[in-house]
Amino acid sequence: MYKSYTVDEAQRKMEHYCAYQERCHDEVIQKLKTLNMIPQAIDAIVVHLIDNNFLNEERFACSFTRGKFRIKHWGKRRITNELKARNISKYNIDRALKEIPAEEYLETFHLIADKQWDIVKESNILKKKKKVMDYLLRKGYESNLVQEKIFSFC
Repeated sequence: MYKSYTVDEAQRKMEHYCAYQERCHDEVIQKLKTLNMIPQAIDAIVVHLIDNNFLNEERFACSFTRGKFRIKHWGKRRITNELKARNISKYNIDRALKEIPAEEYLETFHLIADKQWDIVKESNILKKKKKVMDYLLRKGYESNLVQEKIFSFC
């Protein structure tokens, strides 16, 4: 049927899982549940991973933030919401958002806004503004930034 793991086997498996890529506590707990581990074993393994620095929520939050901003060009609101969905503490979210330099954030925002403005083919200027605005808000940029940018177009 399904393979059962000893605590040591599961622990080694989770060490590899965490070493491969930064993970948050929720991901590790979910993975352990898929391995059919009992709650006491899950707690013991999570403590071991934290003690041996395989699992570090602050490091995860910072890495996640840098990646989503640099690769997917997400705004701070979307990053914050995604981290909250992973049960990351407010302290770690605030700490992670400091990883994004303000100048780089604004530069990226203006770059993707201008690019999206050029991409959207809409003759009605109001509809075009709405489409670009919706795109930027979906990306997670702050509404005041988005509105200022939209008003700057024609």
